[in-house]
Amino acid sequence: MLKAFADGRLFGVASGTGRPSVLALHGWGRSSGDFTATLSGLDAVALDLPGFGATPPPSEAWGAAGYANAVADVLHELDTPVVVVGHSFGGRIAVHLAASHPDAVAGLVLTGVPLVRRPGAVPRRPAPAYRLGRALHRRGVLPESRMDALRRRYGSPDYLAATGVMRGVHVTVVNETYEDQMATIACPVELVWGDDDTEVPVAVAEVAVARLARATLTVVPGAGHLTPLTAPGALRDAVARARLAGGSAG
Repeated sequence: MLKAFADGRLFGVASGTGRPSVLALHGWGRSSGDFTATLSGLDAVALDLPGFGATPPPSEAWGAAGYANAVADVLHELDTPVVVVGHSFGGRIAVHLAASHPDAVAGLVLTGVPLVRRPGAVPRRPAPAYRLGRALHRRGVLPESRMDALRRRYGSPDYLAATGVMRGVHVTVVNETYEDQMATIACPVELVWGDDDTEVPVAVAEVAVARLARATLTVVPGAGHLTPLTAPGALRDAVARARLAGGSAG
């Protein structure tokens, strides 16, 4: 059943009968419903992040840190320290949450999260026509209608599917990296990756596991990027390991 959190600023679904000790954060364009199988029977909360599901979008284009600040307002309603499960976009937020609130996070389960740049990947620059149009638009030469046409032509599917402030959020987060936050995380981290994840390949997880103080990588055969749907059992097992290693209550 949908429930309000943080004085009605966030919505999500609670499972179990006790005070929640697991917090789940979904990926871009997804919702709390992705974690139904993973969290079934656990004392847990899966949130609809701002701009997705039942939660309204933020008032400005937050990055992952801004989302983490919003999610932190829920922590006092949980049985902290909690295990935080983060898929893709939600994992970006989980990393910031663990770095900024270490006493409230017992462990992380991260899956399909672009924690670092792909090994050997060259940073992608926008097409020359888009860069020129953007520069002219900033100078007031190119009208908004023409700029919007360029966005529709050159934008990624996720960007094009977003509207309003969420387009700004998308631009912000896809240009972030998390090395500084990863360096401060002391809690156990379970990395669970689909071996067929074409959006965030296993190579990203292999680099990340070496940069985290207490991390373990589990690769799930046959699973793609949407591991909460294709490998809920692997995520559930990782939650149990993280709870045990981090001494989480519940």
